[in-house]
Amino acid sequence: MTDGIGVSRDIAAAAALSGNAMRFTVDGWDPGYGTSLELEDYLEESTAVVDVNVELPAGRWQPVDPDADCILPGALLFVDGVRRIEARVWIDENSGGDDRAAQASAALCASYAAGVVCCCGTRAHLVSANIRRGLFTVASHASDIVTWAGKYGACHVAGQAAGTPLLVRLSQALQRHLAEVEVVTAAEARAAVHEHGVPADSDLLVVDGPLRGRQHLPRALGYIKSHRSTYLPPELNALVAALSPGQRSPVFLMGTSWDRHSWYLRLPGPPGSPWAGVVRIECSADLPVPEVIRLAAVSQKSLGRFASADYKDARAPQNLYPIAGLERELRRRLGDPRLLYRALRVAAHANGRTKSAPR
Repeated sequence: MTDGIGVSRDIAAAAALSGNAMRFTVDGWDPGYGTSLELEDYLEESTAVVDVNVELPAGRWQPVDPDADCILPGALLFVDGVRRIEARVWIDENSGGDDRAAQASAALCASYAAGVVCCCGTRAHLVSANIRRGLFTVASHASDIVTWAGKYGACHVAGQAAGTPLLVRLSQALQRHLAEVEVVTAAEARAAVHEHGVPADSDLLVVDGPLRGRQHLPRALGYIKSHRSTYLPPELNALVAALSPGQRSPVFLMGTSWDRHSWYLRLPGPPGSPWAGVVRIECSADLPVPEVIRLAAVSQKSLGRFASADYKDARAPQNLYPIAGLERELRRRLGDPRLLYRALRVAAHANGRTKSAPR
């Protein structure tokens, strides 16, 4: 049973922290189960334009074996980010006005974090981590939400986008902010490892996920664990399915709203489906082809030793051990979601909003 005196004290403390008059309510649905509003499916089929003749002509495609003479980087920097929606809230469009005419818009309160694990020599260690909390909203008058568990900084999103549901746009804005924090964190990590004896320009960034928005980073690879689209023609897809552990496909160039070089690599692991253990790796389209091929060879020689085992990770072998460990640590640093949710509810009451959220 909730202690009424304790709640009153929480509300009083939240009122002292909050200096704004913005009124909002917290949706009663657990964010893990979505929202009381239905979201539309917004995944689109790939429209990529692919050039498969970058490394080898299409007619000569064959599995590429690891290069024994490939020089490994001085340090591998694994970059990852996590995000969690703490609550969906409703912001009054006319805070301070007549309640009878009140309008409310949906918004997201979210926590997100980025970190970097450095694997150098025989050890792996956390180099850098940054935690953020934000209120993502289209309400132009929205201000920060201050709670006893932390502040959610107001992040304003453009009000209209034809054909895109509001909550999808808010989620996309959250993802953009997370990508920005990953860039900042990667730069911090590179400065830190160079201070610890790693020669300059000898590291390699491995970003968990597509490289979009981060392709300007030097010596960077995007690491894609799952496959939602087919980019190659059927006969070349068949070659990918026939790769042995450690082998990769030739490099190809692909473009959608942005261009990048890419290749497929099969990690070591037990036999399974034709694409079991296959990951797709990408790098900047601006790099010269010899440098791209060098990076592809480095990925072959470097990443396989970090492949996870199925008895330890349900996403084995694609979920590399440094990435899996980094995800766990970042989620721990986000804090207890129950406490953060309670803090938001208390802050909402302290700002004078007690009515139920729209259903």
